[in-house]
Amino acid sequence: MKKEIIISGFGGQGVLSMGKILAYSGLMEDKEVTWMPAYGPEQRGGTANVTVIVSDERISSPILSKYDIAIVLNQPSLDKFESKIKPGGILIYDGYGIINPPKRDDITVYRIDAMDKAAEMKNSKVFNMIVLGGLLEVCPVVSDKGVEKALFKTLPERHHSLIPLNMEAIKAGRTIINKV
Repeated sequence: MKKEIIISGFGGQGVLSMGKILAYSGLMEDKEVTWMPAYGPEQRGGTANVTVIVSDERISSPILSKYDIAIVLNQPSLDKFESKIKPGGILIYDGYGIINPPKRDDITVYRIDAMDKAAEMKNSKVFNMIVLGGLLEVCPVVSDKGVEKALFKTLPERHHSLIPLNMEAIKAGRTIINKV
């Protein structure tokens, strides 16, 4: 199993954190991983993205031009990465940030209304964990147990009390992702 994933959205949506947690989850499960963020002034509202590869075998290069899975959280990200998904791949998008929906018919497209669910949960900071839950529902590259271990590893100890809320958000994301 090898999955090459791009996650992209506005700075502040938790894109880089989601990628880091996904990569750490793979490490917790003894998988080979790469995590390559791309940002600059993007952290302050521009587009940021992160490439994550999770594999059972050694990874030859972290540099990719095509992806198995793209998670896009805004229109500029969809415009940039929709064409870079391999035929037969997966596109996951948050309905809140997309004006012109995906057009390709050679990939599987999923919509997740994570922004709405985060508002319903009264915590916008779990948005990225809801999206991660959606990913894990349609393509279980890592287990929930691995994610929980990764949260303990990546979050500062003072935020460990938020891990149950993050795991609840992952469960919520699993239930609201829909094939388009």
